[in-house]
Amino acid sequence: MLGRTLLAVTALTAALVIPSAAPDADAAALAATTLTNGDDGQTLSLPVGREIRVRLQPVRRNGERWTWSTPVVSATDVLNRTAGRTTPNGGAAADIRVAGPGQGYITAQRTCTPTRQGHQCGSVSPEWRVAVEAH
Repeated sequence: MLGRTLLAVTALTAALVIPSAAPDADAAALAATTLTNGDDGQTLSLPVGREIRVRLQPVRRNGERWTWSTPVVSATDVLNRTAGRTTPNGGAAADIRVAGPGQGYITAQRTCTPTRQGHQCGSVSPEWRVAVEAH
């Protein structure tokens, strides 16, 4: 009888001392979402606290080199850009945190530079844009 009592007390003590795992919602908030050139036009539904990494790569084709501006955010109460930069090769990057509920946008401008003599780029500078619905 004493053996069973000691075993029960030991099990109870272990249950009280072992920390539990973080809830799934907390783990989701700590995860990061990475966005690239191909995510243009997407709408994302993300929880408050989620980290977003934007990584845009330059594009070379048909005598043109397309480079990026530093990504910016709208609705700073929803999206908080914590870092942003362009890269020497013409790419761009930003780190963004979903700061509060609502809707915001992440945008970057693409600019063309001719790489072939006599070639001219069109006058349009397309915008890369992703909508974020934060909850």
